Amino acid sequence: MNNNYKNIIEKTLGHSKGDYKEIRIEESVSTRINYNGKVRENVSINSHFGGSVRSLSKGGWGFASFNDITKAPEKMKDATNLANYSNNPTIHLKKSDSKKISLPAKIKKDPRKISLSEKIEITDHYKDLLLREKNIQGCEIIYGDTERKVIFADSQGNEIEQNFVHVILRIAANSSDGNEMLQSGFSIGSLGDFSIVENLDEKVIDCARKALELIKAPKIDGKETTVVLDQILAGVFVHEAFGHLSEADNVYENDRLKEILKLGKKFGNPDLNITDGAKIPNLRGSYEYDDEGTQATTTPLIREGVLVGRLHSKETASKMAEEPTGNARAISYAYPPIVRMTNTIIENSTSTKKEIIEDTNDGLYVKNWYGGMTEHEMFTFSSAETYRIENGKITETLRPVKLSGNLFTTLKNINGIANDLEINQGGGCGKGGQMPLPVSNGSPHIRINNCLVSSG
Repeated sequence: MNNNYKNIIEKTLGHSKGDYKEIRIEESVSTRINYNGKVRENVSINSHFGGSVRSLSKGGWGFASFNDITKAPEKMKDATNLANYSNNPTIHLKKSDSKKISLPAKIKKDPRKISLSEKIEITDHYKDLLLREKNIQGCEIIYGDTERKVIFADSQGNEIEQNFVHVILRIAANSSDGNEMLQSGFSIGSLGDFSIVENLDEKVIDCARKALELIKAPKIDGKETTVVLDQILAGVFVHEAFGHLSEADNVYENDRLKEILKLGKKFGNPDLNITDGAKIPNLRGSYEYDDEGTQATTTPLIREGVLVGRLHSKETASKMAEEPTGNARAISYAYPPIVRMTNTIIENSTSTKKEIIEDTNDGLYVKNWYGGMTEHEMFTFSSAETYRIENGKITETLRPVKLSGNLFTTLKNINGIANDLEINQGGGCGKGGQMPLPVSNGSPHIRINNCLVSSG
């Protein structure tokens, strides 16, 4: 940490009379390359610098952000004054052992060392692969990499510097049956490894092939049926439908959910285990300390079908008399940290995918995802690929379907979990106007009975 930052931090943390004070300073540089069909719509390199302060005073928080670092002491005074107007109940933050630490970015193949022209050459090539198929109507390609340095300090003596490098790639091919636009695609990402976007020719060509297969694929009628979810769609399911309900701010603010989501309550079969944690290494949701300076953890949420934990910031942990889990995150310095997931997974069981499919007489095999939404415990997701299962075998290709239902009922209807966990790092999470936050999710193949499906 340079001396200028140190001086500003010292002045800021000593500037007002708040019970607890913290400051974050952030520098970031991002590259984006976007295509829509044949057109390269955007190539940009953007840099951002700024910071924010929070003050806890009289039981309430005050927050202020800035782009001019010299204004930080003044902004801390503003934040403390705002906190004094709060009517929140008193929050008791536990004193932690102070840390002074600097953590470098985890790098495998550094995207910062790859020229912009080379990045464009790679994405141009993938665009050409997609569009060489005459019945492909268009494509979407989004490439991005971000370098981010965050400095955190607080009035308890913590000084933590963390550095991150993220890489993402989204590719989709569009086809049409004359009435409806159809799409097949995939998203990938990494923490500091550019190589994930290289040598994807086979995957890109397969993406175009699947988009074309959808033209002649039949739709299904809405019904309840057995569905087998692949690792990507099951990972999205656990993130969207269950993970958000594990964020403690969604619980303590809702009396109904407090009653439903009591620790110790049974939610699934004994082979169902769900975990979230930034401490899981080398994933896009991984870090050592959250944006409140709390050390990262690996948090069991469901163990053997029983609810055993939830995700906390310092505030929610205080309000619910539980321990912080290191899940307070902010998308950038312009926002205060809120409770967010990191890497959310359904853990392996003992069955194989082959055994689960062969044990399914009539159902659907659904893969990848195309969108979805949740409202408390109700969910709707769209698959990107759907196949019929007949007499234990995957048969014809179908149009994508929507999966809908009640989370708690659906968890109890999971009656098959495989041993082939895979992690998807291509997504980003949205909450409270902060998106896309780097996260990962994953699962083995899972089977759900009596799931409501409809034409996508």
